[in-house]
Amino acid sequence: MLSIDNITVRIAGRAILEGASAVVPAGRRVGLIGRNGAGKTTLMKLILGQMHAEDGDIEVTRGWRIGAVAQEAPSSDVSLIDTVLASDRERLELLAAVDTETDPTRVGEIHARLDAIDAYRAPSRAARILAGLGFSEIDQQRPCREFSGGWRMRVALAAVLFSEPDLLLLDEPTNYLDLEGTLWLEDYLKRYRGTVLLVSHDRDLLNRVVDSILHLERGKLTLYSGNYDTFARTRAERRALDSARRAKQIAERERMQSFIDRFKAKASKARQAQSRVKMLERMEPITELVDEHSVPIVIPQPQPAAPPLFTFENVSVGYVPGKPVLSRLYLRVDPDDRIALLGRNGNGKSTLAKLFAGRLRHESGELTRARKLVVGYFAQHQLDELDGTKTCVETLSLHKPLFDETNLRTQLGGFGFSGDKADTQVGQLSGGERARLMLAIATLEKPNLLVLDEPTNHLDMDAREHLLAALNDYEGAVILVSHDRRLIEACADRLILVADGRAQPYEGDLDEYTRFVLTRVTETGDTGNKGGGDKSTSRVELRREAAQQREALKPLKKKVDAAEAEITKLHKEVEEVDAALAAPGLFVKDVAKGAALSKRRAEVLRALSSAEERWMHAAEAYETAQAEQAAGN
Repeated sequence: MLSIDNITVRIAGRAILEGASAVVPAGRRVGLIGRNGAGKTTLMKLILGQMHAEDGDIEVTRGWRIGAVAQEAPSSDVSLIDTVLASDRERLELLAAVDTETDPTRVGEIHARLDAIDAYRAPSRAARILAGLGFSEIDQQRPCREFSGGWRMRVALAAVLFSEPDLLLLDEPTNYLDLEGTLWLEDYLKRYRGTVLLVSHDRDLLNRVVDSILHLERGKLTLYSGNYDTFARTRAERRALDSARRAKQIAERERMQSFIDRFKAKASKARQAQSRVKMLERMEPITELVDEHSVPIVIPQPQPAAPPLFTFENVSVGYVPGKPVLSRLYLRVDPDDRIALLGRNGNGKSTLAKLFAGRLRHESGELTRARKLVVGYFAQHQLDELDGTKTCVETLSLHKPLFDETNLRTQLGGFGFSGDKADTQVGQLSGGERARLMLAIATLEKPNLLVLDEPTNHLDMDAREHLLAALNDYEGAVILVSHDRRLIEACADRLILVADGRAQPYEGDLDEYTRFVLTRVTETGDTGNKGGGDKSTSRVELRREAAQQREALKPLKKKVDAAEAEITKLHKEVEEVDAALAAPGLFVKDVAKGAALSKRRAEVLRALSSAEERWMHAAEAYETAQAEQAAGN
């Protein structure tokens, strides 16, 4: 269990967390969400002990191992597979002890522990994780230093996944992954046995992986059951209910104040007036929660251009003459096309995007562009190339010096840089704001083709939704590279798979592609690594054993489900009673009914407390049984 009790943290005089509390039960997969700058990373550092709170405490179950992705990517001469294996220190220590220990009893204990932690199948498991994150068998034998920073961060992610901590902390783990790696990670986390706290702005990932949402807003934490969509719906319902209760409270306060004003000077009514004064003082105001301002994105509509925008006839492209990355390309792009490029990182998606954007020249074949084609290009590396000393207006002017300042400021306003914000230095912008600025630059000339290479990495949930809406309103063509499945599904109507040096239409949908990716990784991980593995147990036997274990857990699971169902029912009844109590003038028109409803509300709240306690006991028993089964395996 993770317990966060009344935590307060201030940075530069500003309260990041203020009296924040939450309890995360063992075995939960929790999505930690909140706007950029809300304090999510700060909370992660507090849990890891890298920061200390001014007030409050954070506690985890005694003996739990906490794991997070290393802040510095590994860059040694050690191979990828050995780097991942080294993350399990207990295994390494036990293997070393086997070679030096002479006491037969101790040797037996060491072998028993090695069997318990499945140490001899560790190379196979490490290879499967690396394969899932995009590393071939050959790559896994190469030293870490040969890979770029982004790929080394994948190794760091593989290492923490391999170590299987009791509490796994992941802060935007998909930022360094392609769609294929994201799909694999999603599948892996759904089956993870420990407790997971996941920071992500990827709505689809949060919907498919987590079973709870921990919402950080205005320094406070609120835990919701269910995935992100359930959270959004529940929060909207609660806000509507709070709004009704607040309106009722305001009316009640006004009525009491009116009585006080009328009768406070009359001796016969003074006692009643004084009583109402005390009631007003004790009445806790229900504050109205107002959503933090979120700025929409407005992409200028494109200049018209006759189709096709592009045609490729047997085109080849690469970086070294005579060594094409992609060849035999036959493609056509029309003004209304919405195309998503699929394929693992390193297969050539970004190369193809650069070819469309005019950043690369084709080596051979025939490439035809429309006469009035204007291309807007966004790529992640451009964010690092921005001059931090320039203002937003100056940055746009550098790219388009012939544009007057009025047009530049109008363009910036469409991406959230209105008024004085346009005069902010780039170095003072957040990652999400820099991404918006690059989108403003990419669309400044009203392009009729937008080429977007991972546009969402630094955008929060609301900004992603605004980008999605803006792209759907945009009337030009879009070529998209993204690991955000929701963005692809909502914006793209054509899929092109970039693999094996080719780029060809993919006829299935993303569900089919997900199955294709996971099947390929599973097959590669089972048969394509050098670590070997115990294959003596057939898949039929494994499935039979799993079914028997599920059957043994059924009675406990039934108790958990029954308690959850009762909690849901009681929550609904509380909402219905509150809605009835919120009726205008209830206590004036029908005092007896109001009293009865108030009494019923108290009864339901007591029943709810009892049901939640039963759920806690049942959940703990169920989780303990699961852990015992896992240890037995």
